[in-house]
Amino acid sequence: MKFYPLQFQPILKERIWGGTKLKSILNKPITSSITGESWELSTVDGDVSVIANGDFVGKSLIAVIDQYPNEILGTRVFQNFGKQFPLLFKYIDAREDLSIQVHPNDELAKARHNSFGKTEMWYVMQADDDSNLIVGFKKDSNAAEYIENLNNNTLLSILDTVPVEVGDVFFLETGTVHAIGAGLVIAEIQQTSDITYRLYDFDRVDAQGKTRELHVDLALDAINYKKMKLKILSEAGEHRQ
Repeated sequence: MKFYPLQFQPILKERIWGGTKLKSILNKPITSSITGESWELSTVDGDVSVIANGDFVGKSLIAVIDQYPNEILGTRVFQNFGKQFPLLFKYIDAREDLSIQVHPNDELAKARHNSFGKTEMWYVMQADDDSNLIVGFKKDSNAAEYIENLNNNTLLSILDTVPVEVGDVFFLETGTVHAIGAGLVIAEIQQTSDITYRLYDFDRVDAQGKTRELHVDLALDAINYKKMKLKILSEAGEHRQ
């Protein structure tokens, strides 16, 4: 078999906070005005990428990895992860704020969900004026303070807001409370995981008038309550706090 650069069919995801920029900016074949994500490369159960070109066209990424693990993954990745592809690549269009959320680390995710945790990296591709991210706490906190502010509807008052510009890169370790703000298109590279604990969703409802599920109790021991020493890499290659 002669190997070649693989292209994949995008896996499009409607989200309550999604929009249409994945079409207008990235020319994705969306058909909905609330398309929030385009998964470009995935082996998450139920959302496995399908090859769109060449001799492997129509085959799933998992099937090709199973047949040619060293050639597709590389020997080092194969040695470390077996035939499990460790990364998920996606684009995100946040027409509205995403929920405030947190992802568990590898140990917690393995014990609870038999999954990787979800460390992730964001690259800001497009940003409306005054767009921002929520990343971590303003100062060291704890579970009791978090629950008190959550119950009092003041959670935002203890979370850190970071203004963003096109070209900014963020690395988010597991346990970091975060939210992507409205008006951003982001390229995300993350571990192969779809485990998210939603803490607060701005009291919004879907088209049927229903709120989305929260995972307050699950998040308690997943959160890193320390203030993050956040470093942002800018387009110019400079770090800024």
